Amino acid sequence: MAASSQITSMEVQTSEDRLKAHKMKKKVLRKQVRAQHTLMRHEGIECVSHATQSLVIANAGLGNGMSRHQLLRIVEEFGFVETLLMPPNKPYSFVKYGTAEEAKKAFDALNGKEVTLEDLGQNIVLYINFVEKVFLQSAAPTSLPPGLAVIENIISSEEERRMLQSIDWIGDEDPQNAQKTLKHRRVKHFGYEFCYDNNNVDKDKPLPGGLPEICDLFLEKCLKQGYIKHKPDQLTINQYEPGQGIPPHIDTHSAFEDEIISLSLGAEIVIDFKHPDGHTVAIMLPRCSLLVMAGESRITPRKFDVIQASELGQKVGTITADAGGLTLNRRETRTSFTFRKVRRSPCNCIYPSVCDSQKGQQRQIQPSFPHSETEASKLEQEYVHKVYEEIATHFSSTRHSPWPRVVEFLRSLPKGSIVADVGCGNGKYLGVSNDLYVVGCDRSKNLVDICGEKDFQAFVCDALSVPMRSGCCDACISIAVIHHFSTAERRLATIRELARLLRPGGTALIYVWAMEQEYKNQKSKYLKEKNTSKDRGEEISAGTAQRLLCDQVPGGSSQGSACSDPLLSDSKGEGCDAKPATDSRLPVHTNRTSFHSQDLLVPWHLKGGTKKKGQNVDTVSLPAGSEELQEPSPVFHRYYHVFCEGELEAACRSLDCVRVQKSYYDQGNWCVVLEKL
Repeated sequence: MAASSQITSMEVQTSEDRLKAHKMKKKVLRKQVRAQHTLMRHEGIECVSHATQSLVIANAGLGNGMSRHQLLRIVEEFGFVETLLMPPNKPYSFVKYGTAEEAKKAFDALNGKEVTLEDLGQNIVLYINFVEKVFLQSAAPTSLPPGLAVIENIISSEEERRMLQSIDWIGDEDPQNAQKTLKHRRVKHFGYEFCYDNNNVDKDKPLPGGLPEICDLFLEKCLKQGYIKHKPDQLTINQYEPGQGIPPHIDTHSAFEDEIISLSLGAEIVIDFKHPDGHTVAIMLPRCSLLVMAGESRITPRKFDVIQASELGQKVGTITADAGGLTLNRRETRTSFTFRKVRRSPCNCIYPSVCDSQKGQQRQIQPSFPHSETEASKLEQEYVHKVYEEIATHFSSTRHSPWPRVVEFLRSLPKGSIVADVGCGNGKYLGVSNDLYVVGCDRSKNLVDICGEKDFQAFVCDALSVPMRSGCCDACISIAVIHHFSTAERRLATIRELARLLRPGGTALIYVWAMEQEYKNQKSKYLKEKNTSKDRGEEISAGTAQRLLCDQVPGGSSQGSACSDPLLSDSKGEGCDAKPATDSRLPVHTNRTSFHSQDLLVPWHLKGGTKKKGQNVDTVSLPAGSEELQEPSPVFHRYYHVFCEGELEAACRSLDCVRVQKSYYDQGNWCVVLEKL
């Protein structure tokens, strides 16, 4: 009885298995037919019901992550593979066997089979159909990725033989050239060890011996031909056995100079470049060829597969959809010599979104001209207030000589006059005359602290709202302050605040930076000192080292709070031809050059400091040979509105509580003396 029950149970189980297998077979057939229709409808590929030498394999293409070497391993188990065609960016592939019987064997074994994509770790199911012929529309080769070049026959067969023989693979570890035996290949490093965990090198740990002498003539040739701009100081030699490749990777961008070159020896290879937008380009590299990667191709993930071209097929360049273009021969051992030049300065490439050294700091996006009070406040906070807090010490070290005509104004005041220096900076005018009672104020606490260290009277406030009684001052000065306000209304409000502080008959001196740095055929000190003032510090703009704004150049205050309205209609002089900044990004000025926009960002290269938080900072390097800059220095950007001739005077005249006594030009600055009515 028990035996009968056991037999019945086994029969039920067998029946369930058969039912399950039948359902699976129907599902595979359904998917297979769907694949037939899809191939016919979208690609014009007609499948047939009888066995042929050629198969189309759906779900096994470069477009959905299948690699050539994995697919080859799968299909070659069932016979001699004459052709393996994997059209770029397509989710299917073609394989041609030596006989129809071998193709039928592969069909029976692989149709409906689930496999795991090695590069992605995802499971896919293969659906296979027979085809007679392959006629693909897109047979034209894809262009090479920007910055990529393939140079055929860069060396002779004899040079290839000598270079291969020069490699001593004896022994598992060689400290002098960091020999390693990795999972898929053998590796040697020269100059510096290339670390595969971060695709970088340790610049502080050079390897003894440098690069092999046998590479010297080859590298000289590459330099002479212009394939590289710098002689490499790092070499990685990889040896790949048949069936081996490497996964997608990008060499750490900031670690090396732009050009990376790779010499292929011993066997052909296919390399896939996958752009961040998903577009993949397959490149054929013949033996004795040189791959040059620069520019955009440096930030494009690449992987090497292990299939080579036949002698009658395509020899170099991108893989086409032509079925005759990629015929398989048995792989030989391939060796690559990859040369790099270690970068000694920060990377300043044009790919900040993908460059490792710029993604962390997210290279600053130039701000736009503000269109609301909130935007204006943010602009002023980031590009005036925060900047002067960060650069206060360095800034103060460059602001020690009072300007003569400002001193002249102060010393012309009656003895005992009460004077407010609004935007006093480091206080260089607070001690000009012992006959005056001078008090300073500034938006930067760090600058006010420097005033305190000099025993000057100063306090922190905004130039728009000075906490002093109306009419309490005999005179006021505002030197290089108002140009930090981004709109005419806010600039006018600052002038009105100065007038409020004055008693009737009191006077104020205002200096702002001038758009016209060449006036009456005379260049300003700012332009003249482009290549002088060596001890005054330095500024950087647009990646070019320039000299620092010296004492005669405005910038002595951190005051200001931006506003968003357009310029007053009567504020511009007739001769001002500046490009308007409204509705556009604020341009970054190149120091020691003429202005081309009234609203702009002026760089300040911080010396003797460290980079601090803030969005208005870039990191750059100065020219080679600068003794002081062993480490990259931060560059801060300050907002300025430079005034055209007549603009400042017109703003003052618009106030009915003051009159303009004098208006003049002084070394790149527009200046006004006004009197309280």
